Amino acid sequence: MASSPCGNTNFDSGLEIKTRSVEQTLIPLVSQITTLINHKDKPKKSERTLAAIHRVGQAVSVAVGRFVGVGEAIAAENQELKDEMSQACFEARRAGDAIAQLTDVGSASPSAQIDARVTVFSDRTAMIKAARLLLSSVTKVLVLADRIVIKQIITSRNKVLVTLDHLERVSTFQEFVQIFSQFGNEMVEFAHLTGDRQNDLKDEKKKARMAAARAVLEKCTMMLLTASKTCLRHPDCESARINKDAVFHRMRCALEQVIEIVTEARSCGDSKVLPVSIYNGIRDFKSRVECLRENLYSWSPQDMGSQLDVLVERTEDFTDSPYTNHEQRQAILGLCQLARQEAQQLLQCWIEAQSAHAKQPPQDMEVAILKTCQSISDLRRELHKAAVSRASDQLKVHGEQLPLRALKAAGAEGNLEAVAEYSRTLTEQKEQLVETCRLLCHVSGTEPLEITCIHAEETFHVIGPQIISAAQTLALHPSSKIAKENLEVFCEAWESQLCDMALLVREINDVFEGKRGDKRPYLSLPRPGKHSANLKTSKSVKLDAEEQTCMAKLGLELRLLSSDVDTEIEKWDDQEHEIVRQSQSLASMAYNMYLFTRGEGLLKTTADFFHQAEVLSEEGLQLCSSLRTFAVQLVDEEKSTVLTEIEKLVALCQQLQIGGKTPVQGKTATFQKVDAFIQITKGILTVVLSMLPYCNKLHRKYKSERSSLGSPQDWRERQDTSTPVKEEGALNGKNGSNGFGVKSLEQHMASINLLESK
Repeated sequence: MASSPCGNTNFDSGLEIKTRSVEQTLIPLVSQITTLINHKDKPKKSERTLAAIHRVGQAVSVAVGRFVGVGEAIAAENQELKDEMSQACFEARRAGDAIAQLTDVGSASPSAQIDARVTVFSDRTAMIKAARLLLSSVTKVLVLADRIVIKQIITSRNKVLVTLDHLERVSTFQEFVQIFSQFGNEMVEFAHLTGDRQNDLKDEKKKARMAAARAVLEKCTMMLLTASKTCLRHPDCESARINKDAVFHRMRCALEQVIEIVTEARSCGDSKVLPVSIYNGIRDFKSRVECLRENLYSWSPQDMGSQLDVLVERTEDFTDSPYTNHEQRQAILGLCQLARQEAQQLLQCWIEAQSAHAKQPPQDMEVAILKTCQSISDLRRELHKAAVSRASDQLKVHGEQLPLRALKAAGAEGNLEAVAEYSRTLTEQKEQLVETCRLLCHVSGTEPLEITCIHAEETFHVIGPQIISAAQTLALHPSSKIAKENLEVFCEAWESQLCDMALLVREINDVFEGKRGDKRPYLSLPRPGKHSANLKTSKSVKLDAEEQTCMAKLGLELRLLSSDVDTEIEKWDDQEHEIVRQSQSLASMAYNMYLFTRGEGLLKTTADFFHQAEVLSEEGLQLCSSLRTFAVQLVDEEKSTVLTEIEKLVALCQQLQIGGKTPVQGKTATFQKVDAFIQITKGILTVVLSMLPYCNKLHRKYKSERSSLGSPQDWRERQDTSTPVKEEGALNGKNGSNGFGVKSLEQHMASINLLESK
């Protein structure tokens, strides 16, 4: 048998792709190589297929040759990478030539070419080896080229640090202006390089850290200007010197953090890791509890108790806070106690099931799992509500900027006593905001948002004292325009961070409500047809501001329940199942009703709201019908559980329908009807929420049993649907941008600044 044209190779699977540009450059190559390897093994191949395979192989070879040329140019200009880059380029060229040889099947008759030499048809192993070598070597060239970008960022940072040192030591305005001009140009270059890198990173956590560090640098650049000018104008002022030193220190820390992110290194003194949030703790606890449905021995009862204790202990950040009101504190403590009770009941059922060597959780344990998960979800909702409501209240109060205005006025008057008094007020506000950021971090829901919360906390912690020192400087020199400008800059940074915090709260709410990511569109209200007549049963009423506030409190739990339903729906493998579709529809309409309580969304009047409730009740009854159909396949005990919940759901839906047909007059009666409809809708979602995980488990169970009985004919049919090599159109890349051509490679390499400078 002919030998492989590629020889023996070792595929370097240890290369980690960390940027989107490298990943996107490799995608077309992977697509075309996969197409070549996964061709159908037919005894006869058309001339069009052979010619198409030949053209693809030649195109890959030529593209690799051009790509290798660029890599070799980089190697020649960067001695530290020369050996590694040259070796990777050599392997890429060899693999490209091998693929060209293996796909050279279009120049002779099919029988002659297959008999005469090794081709992709006669030796698929050789093709696979060549493909593996090509992917490995091309990836290595790209990753090595990426080091040039990292090197440029480090070089730019070093230039900034040198100039920063000169700025810190200047003693005259003329020298400062000259050096600061150079510093500004260097910071612009550094901002461009790091901005491009931030956008290119795949890891969202690293992107968030990079964004936070770059935000600090942006704000500090302006602070550095005014703080340095103030110190030069008033060299004997201690508060001005303290202010300047703090800015320089923060800027150096931010520069160091950028380099740590880019190089993935940490200094010995910085071993900070993200604190474990309550949100993540609850998510992990709930997930492990639900896993007991699949495996009673996947976890130990002792571990569950310990994890719940840790979780409850973390809620002390909320309950021990002097800024948490009494009602919220009692609600959180009560839910913690309830979670302990439900978990204790689950432990008892669990231990009994293990003692009986049960393979699946018995009915009482299933109920205990549902109750434990529900209690922990209720705790999460209450914590989220406490953190977000506190943040919203503080943003309203601090949005008036009263202490900042007072500090500016007292400083301009030279009143040191008033500055000291308002400084204490600002310090108290700072402590409140810092603690609120910690609570938001607990409920943020994603690592990037956790990082943003930590950044906000650090910003308030640092800028607060800087504002105070800037105000003290102005009070000592009330006629100084530079000192006044300096205080203004620090106050603007504080106000900017408050605006960022408002956006952060909105994003945390969006995550909690399931708005981020690929979510389905919510159902629009208008449905022409049989419901149109019912719209006249109630006169349209618009609620005033006070009633909207009261209604918003009622709607909050509705929103949280609809979010929980969304979360449970996402756990279903079969997203087209009737139960899933109808539950999604219910959650969508409940969300519309929640938006009404805030004066937002599609429902503009109470008539719209009541109509939506009627449509929701009909969808709920449709879900009951689907659940009954689903229950037919269940055994007696399982069927009994489902039918019991169906009865509850039917009763609630009927209450909505009866209420919808009952006309009301007057604003008070209308308000009470809206309240009642919200309470009933909450009950409907609660029943749905309790049913979804149980039905999902049963659906998986019976689906698994059915699939295990598949026939050999089913296996043959599945086997026949394996991905074939497509005919000429697909092989020539006519379906879009998947063709592995020179352009994609050159576009990536052109993005490297070293080549741009050539």
